Amino acid sequence: MKQRLEKLRDYLLHDLIERETAVRLALLSAIAGEHLLLIGAPGTAKSILARRLHLVFSEGGYFERLLTRFSVPEELFGPLSIKALENDRYERLTHGYLPSANIAFIDEVFKANSAILNALLTILNEREFDNGDQRIKLPLIAVIGASNELPDNPELDALYDRFLCRYKVSPVSAEAFPQLLALSDSEQQPLPENERLSMDTVREIQQQARKVKLPRDVMLLLDSLRLHLQQNNLYVSDRRWRKVIKLMQVSAVTNERDSISVWDCWLLQHCLWDEPRHRDLISDWYQSHMGIGSGFNHERLEKLVHTWETSLQSESSSTIQSKNSAGELLYEDADGDPTPLKESNEPAERDGEFLYLAPPDEDDRSNNGNGYTRDELLEHFFDDIYQQCHINGEWQHINAYTRGSVNRFAHHHNNRAIMEVARHADAFIRGRTRETQAIFDDINTLKEKLQQQQLSLEQSITEHLWIPAGFNEKAAQSLTQAITAAKDLADRIERVTASYAGLPRE
Repeated sequence: MKQRLEKLRDYLLHDLIERETAVRLALLSAIAGEHLLLIGAPGTAKSILARRLHLVFSEGGYFERLLTRFSVPEELFGPLSIKALENDRYERLTHGYLPSANIAFIDEVFKANSAILNALLTILNEREFDNGDQRIKLPLIAVIGASNELPDNPELDALYDRFLCRYKVSPVSAEAFPQLLALSDSEQQPLPENERLSMDTVREIQQQARKVKLPRDVMLLLDSLRLHLQQNNLYVSDRRWRKVIKLMQVSAVTNERDSISVWDCWLLQHCLWDEPRHRDLISDWYQSHMGIGSGFNHERLEKLVHTWETSLQSESSSTIQSKNSAGELLYEDADGDPTPLKESNEPAERDGEFLYLAPPDEDDRSNNGNGYTRDELLEHFFDDIYQQCHINGEWQHINAYTRGSVNRFAHHHNNRAIMEVARHADAFIRGRTRETQAIFDDINTLKEKLQQQQLSLEQSITEHLWIPAGFNEKAAQSLTQAITAAKDLADRIERVTASYAGLPRE
């Protein structure tokens, strides 16, 4: 089956320059039973692609129509049957029109007016058409819609949402322009009937796709992408997410796998945007977050490692107050010596002389904080002959006065606590090293998965039916960056582990 699809893909690509992605999306969408919207100027091979797509299927008709504001339902769904009207029945002759086609191309699809819109929505979504009093099943495989611009009328939002895959078609680049001019006008040979896809084959592929598994690594990637889109105010409905899974299941089964891979998620950039500029936002995110498919979420791990680094810095710089042999907390006095006293008084001096307080009956004994020398005491408070002063009802000699410690002038000193690096219990250190070592082991495991993913990259992408050539270089660069980031995180958490092991112990 994969070889058959490769041939069909190459058939569609014949002489279509720089249309690899559009061709892949058209064929995959059709096989998955989804519709494709092509946005671009006229003359960019949109209709040619639709006509060729019809040719890869073995049965069913092709329908093509350009809509205008004045288009009427008869142009899409067929004229009213005169014979049925004669019998009071309202029926259309649908043969050769959209209800009879398996592949349809509707140009300027957003020109659909209200008379056409409701029937068109039912056709696209349910593959059914109300013809008179009957709702008939249609053979429709896929519709390729085309438009020069996005819809600007809210009434068209439902129609816009029916196209799961969306692609902006640009004119051929300057590099490929000479190749365009050199194309021959010879017609392409039709496909042999036995190489075309039958409806039974399409249904069989879709049935097998329902059994394709959605592995945890892809779930992690999709969950992270959904959060990224929400943070950028890009809404994706639950229905569209379900359809995206279905598309990736078909991608997986046609690539002969029984589970969706990270590489199938390449398709997301063509399914989740509302405006073409959003595609780059999704594509860039996908390319830089492929490693999430291996469980490597750089943002989450960066926060985790940073948290441990912060904790280590806090715990390694933590201090406690020193104690003496008696278990008393120690402080540093004014002379820099350890003391168990939280505060102390330091005798004050001036020019090498001790200072004193004035007698107790003075309002300001400290002399405005300057104290008194012995001579200043004699001059101001003691008599000159006997060198005495009347204090508390008694005469006191100056020598006795200066010997009393209560009369010394002193500076009050709040002693600074003596701190030392905190020591940690063995159990605490073992717990910290065990936790950080586990993170180191996890990051290394993820790094090995990334390396395995990188080794299988070229084969996985080169053989992938729906990823265009050239993507493997971007993917390889992204994985290399993820591996480098994983190594850096592993080195950092390893240093944290070693630092915890070297903390002072009790």
